[in-house]
Amino acid sequence: MYELKLDLISTTALAVVLLLAGHQIKHRVRFFETYCIPAPVIGGFAMSLIVLILREAGLATLRFDTTLQGPFMIAFFTTVGIGGSLALLRTGGAALLIYLVLCWFLALFQNSFGAAAAAAFGLHPILGVMAGGVSLEGGHGAAAAFGPVAESLGVTGATSVALASATFGLIAGGVLGGPVANWLIARHKLDIVANKLDTRLPSAHDHEADVKLHSHSLIVTMGLVLVLMVLGMWLSSAFEKSSGFVLPAYVGAMFAAIIFRNINDYTRTIRLNRAAIDTISDISLGIFLTMAMMSLKVWELYDLALPLIGVLALQVLALLLLTVFVAFRVLGRDYDAAVMCAGLLGHGLGATPNAVANMGAICDRYGVVSYKAFMIIPLCGAVLIDIVAIPFHTWIINYLG
Repeated sequence: MYELKLDLISTTALAVVLLLAGHQIKHRVRFFETYCIPAPVIGGFAMSLIVLILREAGLATLRFDTTLQGPFMIAFFTTVGIGGSLALLRTGGAALLIYLVLCWFLALFQNSFGAAAAAAFGLHPILGVMAGGVSLEGGHGAAAAFGPVAESLGVTGATSVALASATFGLIAGGVLGGPVANWLIARHKLDIVANKLDTRLPSAHDHEADVKLHSHSLIVTMGLVLVLMVLGMWLSSAFEKSSGFVLPAYVGAMFAAIIFRNINDYTRTIRLNRAAIDTISDISLGIFLTMAMMSLKVWELYDLALPLIGVLALQVLALLLLTVFVAFRVLGRDYDAAVMCAGLLGHGLGATPNAVANMGAICDRYGVVSYKAFMIIPLCGAVLIDIVAIPFHTWIINYLG
């Protein structure tokens, strides 16, 4: 069998081409657009299927040099940390705090429940964590990040399970969110009225600029991200030496960025450029996730298929029950609560874009926009949840490993 090895430059070039191809396919195929399947997943997974076909046909094996996947991943989580301003908690008031606690609980529950379900199906408990909060509430980014950590502890196929679960979650979250919210509205005969909410950002954020992107601001932001990456790697190394627990470098970088952001909110030392931050975030996430997907060893899922489906089915059922019987009630049992439930199912199983799409579908259906939902769900689901979720992912993987 012929073996083709791609070096670092070739692998990175292929990843960028696949990323661009994924964007083109997404825009042309309605299914991918409807269910918010990320472009890196489309392009990267298509490549992994090509690798599988070549391998199973006995024609060739492909090996990629994914050395740059790690740095791009750390850069992405650093930009997530820069967005983690605790002052934003004041913006949403009690509703935001209630929803955030729900999200934190869900991260703890999905991991613990997944580990127990996996053990019941005869799988390693860590594979249940990979099919739990890591991939469902965490999405493809967390799946690609934590899979290798689990594999370093001897859990074969962890990355493949995590990425496959994240893909399943995207579809399930997109399919279920709207219908469940619609059922809640009809079942409880809710008044189609949205509560007003002060969506003005606190004054501590007045120094964050939404100006156009230019070369100087991009270089300044890149420098900031790189410095925080270095500090984060040092923090992770120091923590591991002192505690014995493996703290991935991207976790340390994220918390270094959170600390910086909240200090900078009050000292206003650096004027942050949101466009530059978003650009670096998009590029780093796109390349690192494409590399993770194109390197996916699909054949490792063969023996795990049925047990994995069982674990994921139980996860979906558990979140449905939590949404209908707990979340809807504590969020106020009104129209806003129903719309937020659509969002919870979207990002609780898939990703924040799913949540936004679900809520948009409900608001379009009834002609009333829930500004509360559109402010709270993206903020919690994309940023604030990681303050608790990522440390817990790290702890439970180390504990079960």
